[in-house]
Amino acid sequence: MREDLERTVQLHWVKGRVHFEASVLAEQRKLRSSLRRYLLDSSFLSIVTASVIYFGVVPFLLLDLFMTAYQAICFPVYGIPKVRRADYVIFDRGRLQYLKIVERINCAYCSHGNGLLAWARELSARTEQHLCPIKHARRIRERHSRYAHFVDYGDAKQYGAKIDALRNDFVDIRTLRQRD
Repeated sequence: MREDLERTVQLHWVKGRVHFEASVLAEQRKLRSSLRRYLLDSSFLSIVTASVIYFGVVPFLLLDLFMTAYQAICFPVYGIPKVRRADYVIFDRGRLQYLKIVERINCAYCSHGNGLLAWARELSARTEQHLCPIKHARRIRERHSRYAHFVDYGDAKQYGAKIDALRNDFVDIRTLRQRD
């Protein structure tokens, strides 16, 4: 997939970052329209509701601050492997030259919000594995990354026999980290 992207869009990677060929950057800049045009093309309700959407910055920043402190304080105490925030919160779309400034801000907002929630979910999954590694009785729509390690609901024998091992069973994460 990466090779296809490199061929199709004429980009290359340097130290983990995307760099476009100069001709591609020039073409991208030509495709960018003005902020004035963007606002004129937007509906009135889109502009009004933007304030509601962007109010989400406040709880996102508070969650980001809390999860950072939470991981830094609690994970070492319980021996839970830390989760790299940078693997989830990725700000790369803002460098696309064809995006208007408002679109770049939108991309940063969405990258932060979705990445933050994915990162928080992984922190919560690892916490749940340590505190309560029991599957739910009801089927859940989307399982998190650690759910397969949990014991079956209602299986007291399995729980009693495996709880101590399960609370510290992060071998797969540690092995993955060593390969990176």
